[in-house]
Amino acid sequence: MYTIGVLSLQGAVSEHINQINQLGAKGIQIKHPEQLSEIDGLIIPGGESTAIKKLIDRYDFLTPIREFSKANKPIFGTCAGMVLLAKNLLDSEDSHLMLMDITVKRNAFGRQKESFETSLHVYGIENEIPAVFIRAPIIIEAGEDVEILAKIDNHIVAAKQDHLLVTSFHPELTEDSSLLQLFLEMIATSKKLTV
Repeated sequence: MYTIGVLSLQGAVSEHINQINQLGAKGIQIKHPEQLSEIDGLIIPGGESTAIKKLIDRYDFLTPIREFSKANKPIFGTCAGMVLLAKNLLDSEDSHLMLMDITVKRNAFGRQKESFETSLHVYGIENEIPAVFIRAPIIIEAGEDVEILAKIDNHIVAAKQDHLLVTSFHPELTEDSSLLQLFLEMIATSKKLTV
């Protein structure tokens, strides 16, 4: 059974934990950097990216998360998590973990009142999935090693690069666990590579 940690500094933590447990994996809240050694994959949830960035710094998570990634352990960033994983942010020097070769535009669909839900085709997933967008970012540029998984109105809203997975939207706020299943498959692959 895989253990997936959810960075529990701010944001939609319990929804992720519930979905992980429903799939038969073990979900745990990550509140201290040393807990990263106990997990097979890490989810950086949606929330407020600036607030999470400050808390990552305050609780000394920056280097441990980068080391986790360097060990090819999978990381899944949703919404704010995508912003934090990006190498570049549009109109900002504020990029943080700088792990994924993408440039992200924050709040690309507007403010909270412009939030919406839609059905989305994601490459590698057979059926369309429901996607909840809340003050969502988009990827405006992706490196050649980045696999585009989904677009909406020609904007990139899901992508994968090696052991990193990101979505603009919140898969944990729906009943559909297809993306989490994809993340579990990434963990299985990474475990085989490190055996």
